[in-house]
Amino acid sequence: MTDPSSNVPGGGDQPLIAVTGSTGNLGSQVARKLADAGVRQRLVVRDPARAPELPNTEVAQAAYGEHAALLNAFDGADTLLLLSATESADRVSLHTATIDAAVAAGVRHIVYTSFVGAAPNATFTFARDHWHTEQHLRESGVGFTFLRDNLYLDFVPGFVGEDDAIRGPAGDGRVAAVLRADVAAVAAQVLLDPAAHAGATYDLTGPTAFTLSEAAAVLSEKYGRKIRYEPETLDEAYRSRERFNAPAWEVAGWVTSYAAIASGELSAVSPAVEQLTGRKPTGLAEYVNTL
Repeated sequence: MTDPSSNVPGGGDQPLIAVTGSTGNLGSQVARKLADAGVRQRLVVRDPARAPELPNTEVAQAAYGEHAALLNAFDGADTLLLLSATESADRVSLHTATIDAAVAAGVRHIVYTSFVGAAPNATFTFARDHWHTEQHLRESGVGFTFLRDNLYLDFVPGFVGEDDAIRGPAGDGRVAAVLRADVAAVAAQVLLDPAAHAGATYDLTGPTAFTLSEAAAVLSEKYGRKIRYEPETLDEAYRSRERFNAPAWEVAGWVTSYAAIASGELSAVSPAVEQLTGRKPTGLAEYVNTL
């Protein structure tokens, strides 16, 4: 690997941040914020051709779970942003193998994007994956910070079906959804001074929690047509998604994301975004009006 200091004057004295997921929406926003701050970073990607071109930035090729490639990619990095991998049946093992490679490479602090209410018995099945990853990271011996995101606000307009209905077993529960841009702003702040956030867990939410009926009303006003929310039972939700022929673990994730809203597990509003970035998080109406 090229000497990390060779591309940056005096770079050898500046800590190096490794960033995963920079070809995606959230990771690319974090990488750009770090570049704007003038820090050294290394983008760890599966496809270097898709990596954003940024100043003071190197690119290393590696995928989650590829131990040898990850050892090389993390070599010399002080801090790692570990964005959670795309949902899969083996996501936890990919996460833990990547953490192990980072520890072996000498990374001293890992910032991990988790999920609110991560627990072994969380209603949202993917939140259980995050809990297992968190536990492995806690036991790894390195410094850590957990950014527990709520559902992404960016996804809410996509809940609307072709017939202008939002359907799911969310009942009249509330969700404090957070914009990915706000998560990126928090992640960048934490990465710039990881020691100040060692051992911390931050719940990242929007400014308010809303029901899906309220979301439908906001979207109706934006689009100028009636958007409605039609609650489903759990059985109805599973049956209505059978037509996608997705694996059982994926369907369970879709359905239980709504069920977690119904249970109240996604309703708590946290001040963390404003506390860490100095500005209020974006709300649903504010976001929708930008579309």
